[in-house]
Amino acid sequence: MKKKKGVKKSLIVAFFAIVISFATLIATNVLDHAEDISLGLDLQGGFEVLYEVEPVDGESEINRELLTDTVSALNARIDVLGVSEPNITIKGDNRIRVQLAGVTDQQSARKLLSTQARLSFRDVNDIVMMDGSDLVEGGARQSFHEKTNEPIVSVRVDDATLFAEITTELSNRPEGEDLLAIWLDYEEGDSFEEERIKEVSKIVSAPRVEEVISSRDVMILGNFTVETAQELAGILNAGALPVDLEEIYSNSVGASLGERSIELAINAGMVSVALIFGYMLIYYRFMGIIAVLTLSAYIYLVLVVFNWLNAVLTLPGIAALILGVGMAVDANIITFERIKEELRSGKTTISAFRAGSKRSLSTILDANITTILAASVLYVYGTSAVQGFAVMLIVSIVVSFITSVFGARLLLGLWVNSRSLNKKHRMFGVKEREISEL
Repeated sequence: MKKKKGVKKSLIVAFFAIVISFATLIATNVLDHAEDISLGLDLQGGFEVLYEVEPVDGESEINRELLTDTVSALNARIDVLGVSEPNITIKGDNRIRVQLAGVTDQQSARKLLSTQARLSFRDVNDIVMMDGSDLVEGGARQSFHEKTNEPIVSVRVDDATLFAEITTELSNRPEGEDLLAIWLDYEEGDSFEEERIKEVSKIVSAPRVEEVISSRDVMILGNFTVETAQELAGILNAGALPVDLEEIYSNSVGASLGERSIELAINAGMVSVALIFGYMLIYYRFMGIIAVLTLSAYIYLVLVVFNWLNAVLTLPGIAALILGVGMAVDANIITFERIKEELRSGKTTISAFRAGSKRSLSTILDANITTILAASVLYVYGTSAVQGFAVMLIVSIVVSFITSVFGARLLLGLWVNSRSLNKKHRMFGVKEREISEL
């Protein structure tokens, strides 16, 4: 007589060890990963602006190199704002889109982005004495006056001899004409006499030059606060924009509206996931439990990968995440239905599991590849919101393939190979009479 094969309890123990280990991992750090994900402006508030790029002289040609230089200059300026995840993209042949999430003072941000930062030092007759090209690159910084402790901007000149010559000439002029006006974005037609009385003036300061200054360090005095001094220093270090930027479109999202959006999105996601879990448990019985476990792992891994990519989560991204849950379920359903078909044909549980898993693989693979191709096209040709959807969708598909195919087969295979489910067709949602009729 053959010895009856018993249940392999070691495989069941391995199943619970895997599940408990992964559940502990999720419980201990899922919130950390969720909180570290950068949110788009539609979720945390902020604004976006679309600029049309025009040459400064009105004659130069706008090419890709010029647009790239402009993007670099804008990035340097945004560092002054402290925005962690700016999104600056070139659109078409002459446009640049800037998206800044979490910015509350939008007017200051606009001013910082579009200011040309062409610095010039002129006398009262508007004659150029020196300009920004005579300064050391990156040498501007915010500091404080030694005597008054007022905020100032310190810059370094490239040639101390040149500055000594300028101050020598000005110090010999009569009072009222011994001023060195420091201009920001002087334009043809501007004049010192008119600009000095304006409430918002292009003249940053106009100090008297009473003695020769041979030092390379120059103080820019003005009615600065620490913040405005830091902003000016940041603009000067970022350099003058190589083009003029004309704002043609802008959109802002308040922080409260962003919080409301993410609250509604999370609630919708929880409801949809709960409905999916309920359906799988009711219709697929034990295999539904496996699906719920792998889908939980899927959601966690998507957050981990998205955070690892330093991607920005938007409302379309949340929609893609939920859509990915549906696709992960679809992969499970295809596999489970193939297993049920094999069980109805009279095969043993182990044989049905192996044959069903093998038959379903090509179908799942084809569906995922075609969806990835579609998402790739959306990313290449779509706008920023569409690109966010496409990135999340691609991540979701890859992760769902790992969890729903390999993860589900691993966990279900442990139970099937343990022989504890032999002849328990109802655990798979298959009735005995369905088998006997074939």
